[in-house]
Formats: sequence, structure tokens, C-alpha cells
Amino acid sequence: MDNIDLQLTLSEVTIVDLVSWIASGAMIFGGIVPYIPQYRQIKRTENAEGFSTYVCLALLVANTLRILFWFGVHFELPLLAQSIIMNVTMMVMLHLCNRVTQLNEMSTKRRAFLGNATESLSEDLSLEKASREENRELLVFAEGPEIRKRHYGAELQQGKRHLKDASSQTEPETVHRFLDFDHRYFWKWTKFRDYVQFMFVFTLIGGYITYVCLDFPVYVETLGFLAVFVEALLGAPQFWRNYQNKCTVGMSVKMVGFWTSGDTFKTAYFLINKAPMQFWICGLLQVGIDIAILLQVWIYRKNVHPISKPAKPI
Repeated sequence: MDNIDLQLTLSEVTIVDLVSWIASGAMIFGGIVPYIPQYRQIKRTENAEGFSTYVCLALLVANTLRILFWFGVHFELPLLAQSIIMNVTMMVMLHLCNRVTQLNEMSTKRRAFLGNATESLSEDLSLEKASREENRELLVFAEGPEIRKRHYGAELQQGKRHLKDASSQTEPETVHRFLDFDHRYFWKWTKFRDYVQFMFVFTLIGGYITYVCLDFPVYVETLGFLAVFVEALLGAPQFWRNYQNKCTVGMSVKMVGFWTSGDTFKTAYFLINKAPMQFWICGLLQVGIDIAILLQVWIYRKNVHPISKPAKPI
């Protein structure tokens, strides 16, 4: 009897059901795949200059809005799970980019400061040497060997002490915080915790507004549209950075390739499963931006260095 029930159960699992399960799994975890090569490239090169962290901002905002949209329209659970996993992934990417950027800036400032300090020390020692040159002949004839030895040793120790003091100093760090509310440094904060604070405040405010306006269909539909529209524009910051740099070095081409294939699959998934109209319309927009970035890779293929940028204000 048990064997008959098992056979009946297996017969009910059709090929369509199996494909649907695989597609759902791909929707949940497939979104993070494009960022694995970019993460590894940043970690290997210790350089995040080619990757736009505004991509992380777009995805964090979009997926948070999508989670809030779910409370108004209960769309498929795989899409909800994908949003949660994607938010975690973007915070991991932000943490790496923030750490690498801060290390590179500290290293650059330290090298510049030590170079200036060494140059200043050399000038001071040259002046001291010139001022003492006149007295040196007197010391040679007026003092004994032991006194001259102590005199030259003191000069050497003094020079070493100056260099050690200069190397132990660092240029005062300019810290930009989220709570400063300085729009010039939005999403360019110094510490990773400021990004966490922003997302906490954004989620708290968005959750409260959604709770109050949940019974208004216009608000719910607008929320869903904003969620998928912001996600559709996630490639726009990367496109703009490539355009400014006139170069795609530092950006993982594999990441963009995964974007294109993933967005194509996702758009087809939306159409087949009859997801809300906002989903598949913005999916088409995503595919278009992905193709535009791939065209940039071909257009800027001969440019191996980004164009020089003006110094950032301090």
C-alpha cells in the first residue's frame, strides 16, 4: 500500500513542477552570483575604485521597498526571500569596499605626509649643518677625540629622533558621518556603521509609512513600482562611473555578464508566473542597461587607466 501511495505521489510531480522548483531556487540565490567575481576581484586587488557602491545603494533601497510591498501584495515567497538575501549580500559588499577604500586612503595620506616630513627634516638638517660648519674647525682643534665623538653622536641621534617623530605622526583624519547630514558626502561616509544607520532609519521610516497607508491601494501600487524601478536602475551608477572614467578597468565583466543573463531569466520568470506588471516592465529596462554597460566594455577596451579626477573637497 505504501509503495502504491509513493508511486502516486511521484506521478503527481510533473516536469513542470520540477522546473518551477529549480526556477524558484535560481530566483532566491541567483541574484547574488554576479557579485561573487566582483567581491573576489576587489579582495584580490585591494582596490574598489572600479566598482560603484551606488549599485549597493540601489539594491538595498529596491529590496527594502519590495519587502514592504509584500505586506500590501503577497507576491511569491521566492521573490521575498531573494530580497532578504540580496540585502545581506549588499551589506557584505559595502563592508569590503569601505574597508579597502579606507585602507587605501590612509596609505596614500601616510605616504604623502611622510614625504613632506622627510623633505622638511632634510631642509632643517641642512640649515643646522650649515650653521655648525663654521664651528666645526674650532671643535677639531679645541676639543679632544672623545669630546668630538660624543658631539657627532649627539647630532646623529638628534636626526634619527626627528625622523622617528615625523614617521609616528599622521595627518588628522577627516571623518564623514551619516548623522552629520552633509549631502556632499551622502553614501561616502567613513565608517561602515554609518551605512548600517542609514538603512536602519530608512527601513524604520518606510515601515511606519507603509503601516499607516497599507489600506490605500494607490500607495501600495506606487510602492511596488518604486521597488522594481529602483532595482531596474541599479546598473545606472556603474554605467555613469564607466562614462566618467572612460574606462571599465576594476569593474568585473563577469558581474555584468551575470547581470544580463540573470535579468533576462528574471524577466521571463515574471512573465511566465504572471507577476505584477511593474516587475516585468522594469525587468526589460534592466536588460537594456546591462547591454549598454557591455557596449561600454567594448568601446573603452583600449583605455587601461581612468581619466584623472579633481581632488575631493576636505
